[in-house]
Amino acid sequence: MHHNMTLPGLESFHVTETREENGYYHIYVERPREVLPCPACQTSTQKIHDYRWQKIKHNRVFNRPTMIWYRKRRYQCHDVACRKRFDETNNLVDRYQRQSQEFNQAIGLETIHGKTFKDTAQRFGVSPTTVMRRFDTISESLLKETQHLPSIIAIDDFKGDTDGERFQTIITDPIKREPIDILKDRQKSTVYHYLKDHADTVDIVVMDMSPSYKAAVDQALNQPIIVADRFHFVRYMYWALDRVRRRVQHEFDDYDRKKCKNMRHVFMKRSSTLSAKQDWYLHHYCDKSDVLTSAYLLKEWFCDWFDNAKYLGSDALSTIKTDLYDFYDTVRASAIPEFEKAIGTLQNWQKEIMNSFGYNLHNGYIEGINNQTKVIKRQAFGFRRFDRLRRKVLLHHKYKDIQGQMA
Repeated sequence: MHHNMTLPGLESFHVTETREENGYYHIYVERPREVLPCPACQTSTQKIHDYRWQKIKHNRVFNRPTMIWYRKRRYQCHDVACRKRFDETNNLVDRYQRQSQEFNQAIGLETIHGKTFKDTAQRFGVSPTTVMRRFDTISESLLKETQHLPSIIAIDDFKGDTDGERFQTIITDPIKREPIDILKDRQKSTVYHYLKDHADTVDIVVMDMSPSYKAAVDQALNQPIIVADRFHFVRYMYWALDRVRRRVQHEFDDYDRKKCKNMRHVFMKRSSTLSAKQDWYLHHYCDKSDVLTSAYLLKEWFCDWFDNAKYLGSDALSTIKTDLYDFYDTVRASAIPEFEKAIGTLQNWQKEIMNSFGYNLHNGYIEGINNQTKVIKRQAFGFRRFDRLRRKVLLHHKYKDIQGQMA
């Protein structure tokens, strides 16, 4: 007696029996008898040679592990000269597989959604090797290789630790806010050859202040517009202040030296955001050193310039540049070597720094991707193979909102 029951993936099957046994939900199915062409001679036949049962692992039904028992027919060709025997066609399970198509698709969705291979294997009751094979198959079909890069790209590196390389390079589209590709390392030659092959239409590149990246971009793209990421040039002022703090605190007594180190976050904060307690500590240690006071005021001056530059934008680049030159003069007058070294770096990258305000572009999105990549890598306790890390990261961001069935 057939059950009046329809389950995803079993629409073309008759459910002949269902029962629960030993914690498993068992579903017995068969396809309706059909007239099929012989795969050898194309003669139509309806002759049944025999039946056999195939046990198939399926998705959970009613929150119970499920097994499908498929009563598969084997047909025989009518042609006396042929007499070929062949299985009936079905959309439940692929050839040589013991898991249903729906089951494999569910595993693929889970691996793409940021789950580790081991965690996914435990949830589905299979081995991690099975999950990795399924991920390799589905990622190869879904991930299309990049042929041409957009006109604006962003480049950054992250610590991937795969295939003997500590750092990898990620390339994204900062306008559409989506990752494009990941390179196996951050060497100049790798970035150069990739851009040479894919970036014939790139006009603007957003990047950190890496000399190797800049050299690769200039040589591969014939000196395009380079935009320095704001975070990377602003932090030079914070680094300079922190170096001054570490140098000066050695002149304090033992208690104040240790306390100044523990309260170092006070110097990193803007004066307008300090609490009453933090403001007291700031003045307490600045009163002990004129150099530390000057360093903190220089950092505050640069932050005010930066906020004003963001507000003015591309309409007042000359004013922004004039104010920056005034800052350079003030740093030179202070004679603080840490800040003099920092403005030397800013001067070397001044054109790229001004571009960041002229084009209002930054690497904020790519830094967010890097943070998520670190989480993915940490959950998996690292990746040995670069190709799996690359596919995992790219597919995670490309299909992170997908909820339905995957082809």
